[in-house]
Amino acid sequence: MVSRSRLKSLLTGLALYTMAAAMVGYFGVNAYTGKYGLNARQELDQEIIALTSELARLKRERLEGEQRVSLLRSDGVDPDMLDERARYQLDYVNPRDLVKIVKPK
Repeated sequence: MVSRSRLKSLLTGLALYTMAAAMVGYFGVNAYTGKYGLNARQELDQEIIALTSELARLKRERLEGEQRVSLLRSDGVDPDMLDERARYQLDYVNPRDLVKIVKPK
């Protein structure tokens, strides 16, 4: 009878340590790969870098567009810009222009 209670207490202790180790392992794995884990933080940092560079590119593009629009304002129209836009929209070419026809592939 003494051997059974000793075996039972040994198995109970072993089961408790195994469950504790499994819980620590579970939380450890989630701390690394979970939604808010270390791995996710690295991915978020990479995404932040990519979006920051895209934002800088879009700001430059916007400034270029604003500059082109400012050249077309009625108070100070740039003749070259007006000529370029009119030719583009009306599909006209100056007789002195060199036109290169590119066939689509």
